[in-house]
Amino acid sequence: MPVYLDHAATTPLSAQALAALTRELSRCGNPSSLHGSGRHARRVVEEAREVLAAAAGAHPSEVVFTSGGTEADNLAVKGLYWSRRDQDPRRWKIICSPVEHHAVLDTVEWLERHEDAQACWLPVDENGVVSVDDIRAEIEADPEAVALVTVMWANNEVGSVQPVADIVQVAHEYGIPVHSDAVQAFGSLPLSFAASGLDTMAISGHKIGGPVGVGALLVGRAVKLVPLLHGGGQERDVRSGTLDTPSIAAFAAAADAAVTNLPEEGPRLARLRERLIAGVSAAIPEAVLRGTPDPSLAGLRLPGNAHFTFPGCEGDSLLFLLDLAGVESSTGSACTAGVPRPSHVLLAMGLSEEQARGAQRFSLGHTSTESDVEALVAALPEAYARARKAGMAGHASSIQTAGTQQP
Repeated sequence: MPVYLDHAATTPLSAQALAALTRELSRCGNPSSLHGSGRHARRVVEEAREVLAAAAGAHPSEVVFTSGGTEADNLAVKGLYWSRRDQDPRRWKIICSPVEHHAVLDTVEWLERHEDAQACWLPVDENGVVSVDDIRAEIEADPEAVALVTVMWANNEVGSVQPVADIVQVAHEYGIPVHSDAVQAFGSLPLSFAASGLDTMAISGHKIGGPVGVGALLVGRAVKLVPLLHGGGQERDVRSGTLDTPSIAAFAAAADAAVTNLPEEGPRLARLRERLIAGVSAAIPEAVLRGTPDPSLAGLRLPGNAHFTFPGCEGDSLLFLLDLAGVESSTGSACTAGVPRPSHVLLAMGLSEEQARGAQRFSLGHTSTESDVEALVAALPEAYARARKAGMAGHASSIQTAGTQQP
C-alpha cells in the first residue's frame, strides 16, 4: 500500500460516512416528493442538516447544500456581489486575498470580465497572511464602493490561518459582508460560523472523510444571495436542484465524527506534522518550510499541513520520484495539478518563479501514522537527489541549446 500524504486534496471516507452512505444508497426517494419514500428522504436530509449545523456552529436554516466547495464559493461570491449591486449600483469593488483557492480567484476574475467588478488584491506577508490594517485601509478609502470581502480561513497550499474574525469585525463596521472559504479549516480547526460573524462560509464533504460531490454554503439568515441555479426553489430558493440524500447523510456523519474527534485528532496531527517537518529538515537541510510556523501547536497553521520548497528541482519531478518510491504527495492544489506554472500562492508570498517551482506539499489526515512520516523521510533523500539532478540537467540542456542558436 502506498503512503498517502495528500489528504488536503481528498481524504478517505470515514467509517461513519461509509455506513451512512451505503444505508441511504439502498433506499429510494426524492426529498421533495410527498409520498412516504419522499418524506423519509426529507427527514434524512433535515436530520443531516441539523447535525452539520451543530458541527459548524450554525443554525440549521443557515445550511445550504451544494455539490461541493467550488459551487459554494461561486454561489457566495457571485450571489453576494449581484445582491449588493442590485441594492446599490455603486458597489463594484471586491476585496480579495491573492492566495485564495481558484474557486474564489477565478470567480472574482470572471466578475471583473463580465459584471464590471473591480478586484482589490490585498498583499500578503511571507507566510501568506493578509493584514487586517490593509483591509481597513482599502475599505476606508471608499466604503460605499465595496460589495464584499472574501478571505479564506486557512490556505490549502501552505496551511497558514487567516485572522478571519478580525477581518469580519472591520468589514461589519461599514456594513460590508464577508465570505470565507473554510474548506480546509472545517474539521481540522475549531471553528464556529456564528462566533466568526461571517456572512457566508464554504465547506466540503470529501476533505473531512465524506464523499466527493457534496458540500454546503453556510448563509446567515439575514443575508441576501442571488442564486446561480434556477429551478425547483430548493434550499431557501438559493440553490435549486434535487438533493443527494445519501451524500448529504454521509457528509453530516463525517462532519460529526471529525468535530467530535477534533480535540484529540487535531493535536495528534499537529505533533505528527512537527515530526514530519523535523524529519524533512534533517534529511534535506536546504529545504525551506513555507507558511506560518506553528511549533508550539498554537493553531496558526493547519495541523496536517507541511509545505516545503526544494531548491534546484521541479516539484513535479520530485512528486513522481516519491510516487515511484511509494509515497504520494502533491505540488499544491489538486485543482491545478498538471498545469505547468508556479503556484500563485507562493508568488504572492514573494517567492521567485524558480523557488516556487520546487514546491511540495505533504498533508496528513485521519489515517496518517508515524510510519507514514518515517517512510517519507527514508525515501526523500534519494528522490530529491534524482529530481535535483534531472532539474540541473534540464537547465544545462536549455542553456546549451540556446548557446548553439544563431543570433
